[in-house]
Amino acid sequence: MRLSFLEPLYKQPGPFASVYLDTSRDSVVEDPDTAIELRWRHLRDALTSEGADQDSLAAAAEAVGSDTDVPGAHGQAVFTAHGRLALLDELPDPPARDTAHFGTLPYTLPLIVQHSPGIPYLAAYVHYSGRHSTDAPGSVRIEAEIGVWPLTRVTPGHRLDEEIPVTDWLNAAQVMGRELEGHARRIDAEDVVVAGDVWARGILLRRLPQALRGRVVTVDGAGESRPGRALLEHRLESLFGGRMAAHDRSLLAAFLAECAHDGASAEGLAPAVSALQRGQVKALFLNHHPESPLRLWAGPEPGQLALTEQELRSYGVQDVREERADAVLTRALVGTRAELVLVPEQQVRLHEGVGVLLRYTEPEPRV
Repeated sequence: MRLSFLEPLYKQPGPFASVYLDTSRDSVVEDPDTAIELRWRHLRDALTSEGADQDSLAAAAEAVGSDTDVPGAHGQAVFTAHGRLALLDELPDPPARDTAHFGTLPYTLPLIVQHSPGIPYLAAYVHYSGRHSTDAPGSVRIEAEIGVWPLTRVTPGHRLDEEIPVTDWLNAAQVMGRELEGHARRIDAEDVVVAGDVWARGILLRRLPQALRGRVVTVDGAGESRPGRALLEHRLESLFGGRMAAHDRSLLAAFLAECAHDGASAEGLAPAVSALQRGQVKALFLNHHPESPLRLWAGPEPGQLALTEQELRSYGVQDVREERADAVLTRALVGTRAELVLVPEQQVRLHEGVGVLLRYTEPEPRV
């Protein structure tokens, strides 16, 4: 996964207040706005006890619950620093529990997890309920959405919505197919998910450009979606659940291939830190453990990280702090434009939960 969405956050100096909370409004709670406010007060008290400044708390308070137009279950990630909003993002799922952290580095891993798997796709629903003949009265309506899963659950992608007379559907389907192919190519869509009337969608599928046909997945079910939510949301959830994006699968395959012959790869926290210090990492692989006790020492710059305070000071870094390992690693990845791949432990168990695919290897010293 590319972490470019975090770059604006790390361009700002800390310390940061990092807040994750459930901001769902259509739940069984009678007054959700009051419930959100009460949960925020608990988090604000926690941030205050950790030393957060009042200006940063005020900036967070202004952002919390501002997503009144987002329907369904969801949450917010709020980051503030020095009295300013540093980053605000919608979470496709409410966090398992509301959390707040104040520290030198922002706590971004829960946000990254919610961006995963990051699968680019195109979804289309073909509405038609008439006679299966091109001389029938009425019209065919096609809805389509281009987006990245699961973010489209809370941030809708680009939408198309057209209604076409049935008598024109044969020719119009070919034009529509080319248009869909252009949108799919623009985001490098992995899947083209199509639902709706079997006859009407069949005409469309047979007229799709060849490059798109191999990516088509047909699904059953209604295409109606709630305003502000993803088209075919529940079908996409079933289709993409537990799946890695193709780009991440490719990186993992390359990592495992390098591991097989002791190539440009390494496992364990110490080798990963060493490679990040040198800007050598192409991708870091992580078995995500939210409660991991692992800690690292960090300086002001992304490449200033070490296992011990003594090591970091030996490099001439004076301002050093001990932080969560995942927070330090994430900042280093963003700073060196490396990628992060979350790997289920049941799929690949990594030593200390960490592995790296290297951009290059150091030459062997001459004997």
